[in-house]
Amino acid sequence: MKSSLQGWGSGLLGVVIFSGSLPATRVAVVDFTPLFLTSARAAIAALLAATCLAVLGQPRPRPADLLSLAIVAIGVVIGFPLLTALALEHITSARSIVFIGLLPLATATFAVLRGGENPRPAFWLFSGLGSAIVIVFAISGGGAGSLIGDCYMVAAIIVCGLGYAEGAKLSRRLGGWQVICWALVLSAPLMAALALANLPLSWHAIGSAAWLSLAYVSVFSMLVGFVFWYRGLALGGIAGVGQLQLLQPFFGLTLAGLVLGEPIAASMLAATAIIVVCVALARRFA
Repeated sequence: MKSSLQGWGSGLLGVVIFSGSLPATRVAVVDFTPLFLTSARAAIAALLAATCLAVLGQPRPRPADLLSLAIVAIGVVIGFPLLTALALEHITSARSIVFIGLLPLATATFAVLRGGENPRPAFWLFSGLGSAIVIVFAISGGGAGSLIGDCYMVAAIIVCGLGYAEGAKLSRRLGGWQVICWALVLSAPLMAALALANLPLSWHAIGSAAWLSLAYVSVFSMLVGFVFWYRGLALGGIAGVGQLQLLQPFFGLTLAGLVLGEPIAASMLAATAIIVVCVALARRFA
Protein backbone atom coordinates (compact mmCIF):
# COMPACT_ATOMS: atom_id res chain seq x y z
CA MET A 1 0.00 0.00 0.00
CA LYS A 2 2.84 2.40 0.91
CA SER A 3 4.58 1.67 -2.39
CA SER A 4 1.34 2.27 -4.30
CA LEU A 5 0.72 5.61 -2.57
CA GLN A 6 4.30 6.69 -3.24
CA GLY A 7 3.79 5.76 -6.88
CA TRP A 8 0.64 7.84 -7.20
CA GLY A 9 2.28 10.81 -5.45
CA SER A 10 5.33 10.62 -7.70
CA GLY A 11 3.12 10.25 -10.78
CA LEU A 12 1.05 13.28 -9.78
CA LEU A 13 4.19 15.41 -9.48
CA GLY A 14 5.24 14.25 -12.92
CA VAL A 15 1.87 15.29 -14.37
CA VAL A 16 2.16 18.74 -12.79
CA ILE A 17 5.56 19.20 -14.43
CA PHE A 18 4.25 17.96 -17.81
CA SER A 19 1.34 20.42 -17.65
CA GLY A 20 3.54 23.23 -18.93
CA SER A 21 4.97 21.24 -21.84
CA LEU A 22 2.46 21.95 -24.60
CA PRO A 23 2.07 25.69 -23.82
CA ALA A 24 5.87 26.02 -23.72
CA THR A 25 6.18 24.14 -27.01
CA ARG A 26 3.56 26.40 -28.57
CA VAL A 27 5.59 29.45 -27.57
CA ALA A 28 8.88 27.92 -28.74
CA VAL A 29 7.71 26.95 -32.26
CA VAL A 30 7.06 30.60 -33.00
CA ASP A 31 10.83 31.15 -33.26
CA PHE A 32 12.24 27.60 -33.59
CA THR A 33 11.44 24.98 -36.23
CA PRO A 34 9.84 21.77 -34.87
CA LEU A 35 12.85 19.68 -35.89
CA PHE A 36 15.37 21.97 -34.19
CA LEU A 37 13.22 22.28 -31.07
CA THR A 38 12.82 18.50 -30.80
CA SER A 39 16.49 17.72 -31.36
CA ALA A 40 17.82 20.60 -29.25
CA ARG A 41 15.69 19.76 -26.21
CA ALA A 42 16.76 16.11 -26.43
CA ALA A 43 20.44 16.99 -26.84
CA ILE A 44 20.40 19.37 -23.87
CA ALA A 45 18.58 16.84 -21.70
CA ALA A 46 20.98 14.09 -22.83
CA LEU A 47 23.96 16.15 -21.67
CA LEU A 48 22.38 16.53 -18.23
CA ALA A 49 21.41 12.85 -18.17
CA ALA A 50 24.92 11.69 -19.06
CA THR A 51 26.34 13.86 -16.30
CA CYS A 52 23.95 12.35 -13.73
CA LEU A 53 24.75 8.80 -14.82
CA ALA A 54 28.51 9.42 -14.67
CA VAL A 55 28.53 11.28 -11.35
CA LEU A 56 26.37 8.67 -9.66
CA GLY A 57 28.28 5.76 -11.20
CA GLN A 58 25.31 3.99 -12.75
CA PRO A 59 26.05 0.66 -14.50
CA ARG A 60 25.38 0.40 -18.20
CA PRO A 61 22.14 -1.29 -19.24
CA ARG A 62 22.32 -4.86 -20.46
CA PRO A 63 22.21 -5.57 -24.21
CA ALA A 64 18.76 -7.07 -23.69
CA ASP A 65 17.55 -3.66 -22.47
CA LEU A 66 18.58 -1.78 -25.60
CA LEU A 67 15.41 -2.59 -27.55
CA SER A 68 13.19 -1.33 -24.74
CA LEU A 69 15.31 1.81 -24.38
CA ALA A 70 15.04 2.39 -28.12
CA ILE A 71 11.24 2.13 -27.88
CA VAL A 72 11.26 4.65 -25.02
CA ALA A 73 13.47 7.00 -27.06
CA ILE A 74 11.27 6.72 -30.14
CA GLY A 75 8.13 7.30 -28.08
CA VAL A 76 8.98 10.09 -25.64
CA VAL A 77 12.35 11.53 -26.68
CA ILE A 78 11.73 11.82 -30.42
CA GLY A 79 8.16 10.94 -31.38
CA PHE A 80 5.96 12.87 -28.96
CA PRO A 81 8.02 16.09 -28.90
CA LEU A 82 8.38 16.20 -32.70
CA LEU A 83 4.77 15.32 -33.49
CA THR A 84 3.35 17.79 -30.97
CA ALA A 85 5.65 20.54 -32.23
CA LEU A 86 4.43 19.86 -35.78
CA ALA A 87 0.83 19.81 -34.57
CA LEU A 88 1.21 23.11 -32.71
CA GLU A 89 2.13 24.83 -35.96
CA HIS A 90 -1.47 24.15 -37.04
CA ILE A 91 -3.55 24.12 -33.84
CA THR A 92 -3.55 25.94 -30.53
CA SER A 93 -2.18 24.47 -27.32
CA ALA A 94 -5.73 24.58 -25.93
CA ARG A 95 -6.98 22.33 -28.71
CA SER A 96 -4.08 19.94 -28.18
CA ILE A 97 -5.45 19.36 -24.67
CA VAL A 98 -8.32 17.44 -26.29
CA PHE A 99 -5.88 14.75 -27.32
CA ILE A 100 -3.99 14.64 -24.02
CA GLY A 101 -7.29 13.39 -22.59
CA LEU A 102 -6.78 10.22 -24.65
CA LEU A 103 -3.27 9.55 -23.35
CA PRO A 104 -4.33 7.56 -20.25
CA LEU A 105 -6.28 5.13 -22.42
CA ALA A 106 -3.30 4.76 -24.76
CA THR A 107 -0.97 4.15 -21.81
CA ALA A 108 -3.36 1.60 -20.27
CA THR A 109 -3.70 -0.22 -23.58
CA PHE A 110 0.06 -0.56 -23.97
CA ALA A 111 0.30 -1.54 -20.29
CA VAL A 112 -1.76 -4.59 -21.23
CA LEU A 113 0.15 -5.28 -24.46
CA ARG A 114 3.68 -4.57 -23.24
CA GLY A 115 3.53 -4.49 -19.44
CA GLY A 116 1.48 -7.60 -18.77
CA GLU A 117 -1.09 -5.76 -16.66
CA ASN A 118 -4.74 -6.81 -16.58
CA PRO A 119 -7.06 -4.13 -15.12
CA ARG A 120 -10.61 -5.10 -14.22
CA PRO A 121 -13.54 -4.10 -16.49
CA ALA A 122 -14.58 -1.37 -14.07
CA PHE A 123 -11.20 0.28 -14.61
CA TRP A 124 -11.86 0.64 -18.34
CA LEU A 125 -15.31 2.08 -17.56
CA PHE A 126 -14.00 4.87 -15.34
CA SER A 127 -10.96 5.44 -17.54
CA GLY A 128 -13.18 5.87 -20.60
CA LEU A 129 -15.57 8.13 -18.67
CA GLY A 130 -12.72 10.34 -17.50
CA SER A 131 -11.32 10.62 -21.01
CA ALA A 132 -14.75 11.48 -22.39
CA ILE A 133 -15.23 14.26 -19.83
CA VAL A 134 -11.86 15.79 -20.70
CA ILE A 135 -12.67 15.71 -24.41
CA VAL A 136 -16.15 17.21 -23.99
CA PHE A 137 -14.80 19.94 -21.73
CA ALA A 138 -12.00 20.83 -24.16
CA ILE A 139 -14.25 20.79 -27.24
CA SER A 140 -16.80 23.00 -25.48
CA GLY A 141 -14.12 25.68 -25.27
CA GLY A 142 -14.17 26.02 -29.04
CA GLY A 143 -11.15 26.64 -31.21
CA ALA A 144 -10.58 26.06 -34.90
CA GLY A 145 -9.36 22.63 -35.88
CA SER A 146 -6.93 21.40 -38.49
CA LEU A 147 -6.91 17.92 -39.98
CA ILE A 148 -3.12 17.94 -40.25
CA GLY A 149 -2.66 19.17 -36.69
CA ASP A 150 -5.20 16.72 -35.31
CA CYS A 151 -3.56 13.79 -37.11
CA TYR A 152 -0.17 14.77 -35.71
CA MET A 153 -1.65 14.80 -32.20
CA VAL A 154 -3.27 11.37 -32.61
CA ALA A 155 0.07 9.94 -33.72
CA ALA A 156 1.79 11.70 -30.80
CA ILE A 157 -0.61 10.13 -28.28
CA ILE A 158 -0.03 6.64 -29.69
CA VAL A 159 3.77 6.79 -29.57
CA CYS A 160 3.73 8.50 -26.16
CA GLY A 161 1.49 5.83 -24.65
CA LEU A 162 3.89 3.18 -25.94
CA GLY A 163 6.90 5.05 -24.55
CA TYR A 164 5.25 5.47 -21.15
CA ALA A 165 4.32 1.80 -20.83
CA GLU A 166 7.68 0.51 -22.08
CA GLY A 167 9.63 2.86 -19.85
CA ALA A 168 7.57 1.97 -16.79
CA LYS A 169 8.12 -1.74 -17.38
CA LEU A 170 11.88 -1.20 -17.63
CA SER A 171 11.85 1.14 -14.60
CA ARG A 172 10.93 -1.75 -12.34
CA ARG A 173 14.43 -3.10 -12.84
CA LEU A 174 16.62 -0.13 -13.83
CA GLY A 175 14.90 2.62 -11.87
CA GLY A 176 12.79 5.49 -13.20
CA TRP A 177 15.41 8.19 -13.64
CA GLN A 178 17.92 5.74 -15.05
CA VAL A 179 15.52 4.69 -17.83
CA ILE A 180 14.89 8.19 -19.17
CA CYS A 181 18.58 9.08 -18.79
CA TRP A 182 19.76 6.05 -20.76
CA ALA A 183 17.07 6.64 -23.42
CA LEU A 184 18.29 10.21 -23.82
CA VAL A 185 21.94 9.12 -24.03
CA LEU A 186 21.04 6.45 -26.59
CA SER A 187 19.38 9.02 -28.84
CA ALA A 188 21.98 11.76 -28.23
CA PRO A 189 24.16 11.26 -31.35
CA LEU A 190 21.17 11.46 -33.69
CA MET A 191 19.58 14.39 -31.84
CA ALA A 192 22.83 16.36 -31.69
CA ALA A 193 23.40 15.85 -35.43
CA LEU A 194 19.84 16.98 -36.23
CA ALA A 195 20.19 20.04 -34.01
CA LEU A 196 23.38 21.10 -35.77
CA ALA A 197 21.82 20.49 -39.18
CA ASN A 198 18.76 22.61 -38.35
CA LEU A 199 20.26 25.60 -36.55
CA PRO A 200 18.21 28.83 -36.76
CA LEU A 201 19.20 31.12 -39.61
CA SER A 202 19.24 34.12 -37.29
CA TRP A 203 19.82 33.93 -33.54
CA HIS A 204 18.94 37.62 -33.07
CA ALA A 205 15.35 37.03 -34.14
CA ILE A 206 14.70 34.57 -31.32
CA GLY A 207 12.85 36.11 -28.39
CA SER A 208 13.43 35.50 -24.69
CA ALA A 209 10.11 33.66 -24.39
CA ALA A 210 11.29 31.06 -26.90
CA TRP A 211 14.57 30.57 -25.03
CA LEU A 212 12.76 30.14 -21.71
CA SER A 213 10.36 27.68 -23.31
CA LEU A 214 13.26 25.69 -24.76
CA ALA A 215 14.87 25.59 -21.32
CA TYR A 216 11.65 24.35 -19.72
CA VAL A 217 10.97 21.56 -22.20
CA SER A 218 14.65 20.52 -22.14
CA VAL A 219 15.13 20.31 -18.37
CA PHE A 220 11.67 19.69 -16.96
CA SER A 221 9.55 18.14 -19.73
CA MET A 222 12.37 16.00 -21.11
CA LEU A 223 14.12 14.90 -17.92
CA VAL A 224 12.87 15.94 -14.47
CA GLY A 225 9.22 15.16 -15.17
CA PHE A 226 10.07 11.67 -16.40
CA VAL A 227 12.08 10.92 -13.26
CA PHE A 228 8.89 11.23 -11.19
CA TRP A 229 6.56 9.86 -13.87
CA TYR A 230 8.38 6.60 -14.54
CA ARG A 231 8.90 6.05 -10.82
CA GLY A 232 5.18 6.55 -10.30
CA LEU A 233 4.20 4.16 -13.08
CA ALA A 234 6.62 1.50 -11.83
CA LEU A 235 5.48 1.68 -8.20
CA GLY A 236 1.77 2.31 -8.61
CA GLY A 237 1.00 0.40 -11.81
CA ILE A 238 1.14 1.62 -15.39
CA ALA A 239 -2.59 1.52 -16.14
CA GLY A 240 -3.71 2.98 -12.82
CA VAL A 241 -1.19 5.81 -12.34
CA GLY A 242 -1.52 6.62 -16.04
CA GLN A 243 -5.04 7.89 -15.29
CA LEU A 244 -3.48 10.88 -13.52
CA GLN A 245 -2.78 12.21 -17.01
CA LEU A 246 -6.48 13.08 -17.15
CA LEU A 247 -5.74 15.91 -14.74
CA GLN A 248 -3.04 17.48 -16.92
CA PRO A 249 -5.37 19.72 -18.98
CA PHE A 250 -6.90 21.16 -15.82
CA PHE A 251 -3.51 21.75 -14.20
CA GLY A 252 -2.51 23.60 -17.35
CA LEU A 253 -5.62 25.78 -17.26
CA THR A 254 -5.12 26.48 -13.56
CA LEU A 255 -1.52 27.46 -14.24
CA ALA A 256 -2.72 29.83 -16.95
CA GLY A 257 -5.16 31.38 -14.49
CA LEU A 258 -2.62 31.87 -11.72
CA VAL A 259 0.38 32.95 -13.81
CA LEU A 260 -1.23 34.62 -16.82
CA GLY A 261 -4.35 35.94 -15.11
CA GLU A 262 -6.75 34.05 -17.37
CA PRO A 263 -10.25 33.43 -15.92
CA ILE A 264 -11.09 30.03 -14.42
CA ALA A 265 -14.65 29.07 -15.34
CA ALA A 266 -17.00 27.32 -12.94
CA SER A 267 -17.39 24.55 -15.52
CA MET A 268 -13.67 23.85 -15.21
CA LEU A 269 -13.94 23.41 -11.45
CA ALA A 270 -16.93 21.09 -11.85
CA ALA A 271 -15.22 19.02 -14.53
CA THR A 272 -12.08 18.79 -12.40
CA ALA A 273 -14.08 17.45 -9.47
CA ILE A 274 -15.65 14.75 -11.64
CA ILE A 275 -12.27 13.82 -13.09
CA VAL A 276 -10.80 13.43 -9.61
CA VAL A 277 -13.60 10.98 -8.77
CA CYS A 278 -12.96 9.03 -11.99
CA VAL A 279 -9.23 8.85 -11.27
CA ALA A 280 -9.90 7.65 -7.72
CA LEU A 281 -12.29 4.94 -8.93
CA ALA A 282 -9.94 3.89 -11.74
CA ARG A 283 -7.15 3.58 -9.15
CA ARG A 284 -9.34 1.30 -7.03
CA PHE A 285 -10.03 -1.10 -9.90
CA ALA A 286 -6.63 -0.95 -11.61
